[in-house]
Amino acid sequence: MKKIFLIIGAPGSGKTTDAELIAKKHKNIIHYSTGDMFRAEVASKSERGKIIDSFVSKGNLVPIEIVIETITEAIKKAPKDIILIDGYPRSKEQMLELDKYLKNDDSVKLVNVIEVKVSDETARLRVLGRARGADDNEKVFLNRMEVYKNPLNDIQDFYKNHNILHDISGEQSIEAVVGVLDNFIHTKI
Repeated sequence: MKKIFLIIGAPGSGKTTDAELIAKKHKNIIHYSTGDMFRAEVASKSERGKIIDSFVSKGNLVPIEIVIETITEAIKKAPKDIILIDGYPRSKEQMLELDKYLKNDDSVKLVNVIEVKVSDETARLRVLGRARGADDNEKVFLNRMEVYKNPLNDIQDFYKNHNILHDISGEQSIEAVVGVLDNFIHTKI
């Protein structure tokens, strides 16, 4: 059975870096970032990539059909049994669609949702300091934060009600966050 951990957090919370480092440490863990998957698709200049770019470049959510297709394909094709997915879900609809998919597939289990929490100021400084692409500027950052925060209470409540939401502080050093996250994941597998 494949075991999934979703890692959520504000832009700049460190969720992608944390998950990458944990996956590199363990042979049985693979990491997927929705952001990286979307950036790769955009870079490929495919039709899907152009559609994704038209949303991401403005800091908006990618249409749910494209997101679900991308996530479920990754889960099915994952070469390892423990899957870390960061940056998902980003809306109540995405959350409910994944829940529906998981209820219909006995070979996959959502073990936990981990929220990496940082202050708005930490998130802003990190995002504007990294300048990875066109989506890392003040205006787009503020939109991304709004897009992240709008559905957050619904997402938190849903996973709290299922007793699978766990918070960790992303304000610490990368090493400290990775250590806490890694230990927590290993208590659940």
